[in-house]
Amino acid sequence: MSVKQISVFIENKKGALATCTRYIADHGINIRALSIADTQDFGILRIICDDPKSTESVLKAGGYITTVTDVLATEIADKPGSMATILEVLAEAQVIVEYTYAFLAPDGHAYMIFRVDDNAVASAALAGAGIKTANQEDLF
Repeated sequence: MSVKQISVFIENKKGALATCTRYIADHGINIRALSIADTQDFGILRIICDDPKSTESVLKAGGYITTVTDVLATEIADKPGSMATILEVLAEAQVIVEYTYAFLAPDGHAYMIFRVDDNAVASAALAGAGIKTANQEDLF
C-alpha cells in the first residue's frame, strides 16, 4: 500500500514558495502534508494532497516541474519509541530510508511518510510487525 507524493521543484529565491503555495490554494488543492528540502539554487516541495493526479496536471500547467513518487504512510502512536520501532523494523528488513516526515490528520491520528528504496519489502516487513500502512484515501 502506498501514497502518491508530488515533488515540486522551486527556484530558491524570495517569494517562490509563497507563489507556489498560493497557486496550489487558488486551484482548490488541499495539502495534507509537506516537506521542504533545499539547496543553494532550488528547493523541493514534497506534498501529499487529496487528488495527486489533477494536482500534478495543475502544477505542470502552471509551469512547475514535478515528479510523482510512491511513498509509504504509517500511522504512528504519540508515545516514546514509536518512530524507533518503525525504523528498527525497516532496518531489520534491510530497507534504506531516504527521508521521512510527519503530519497530524484531522481525525487526530499522526502519520509518518517514508521514502524507502523498496516499498514492497518495507510494506511486508511493517505488516509482519503489525504496523499498518495507509493509502491515499486513509489520509483524507
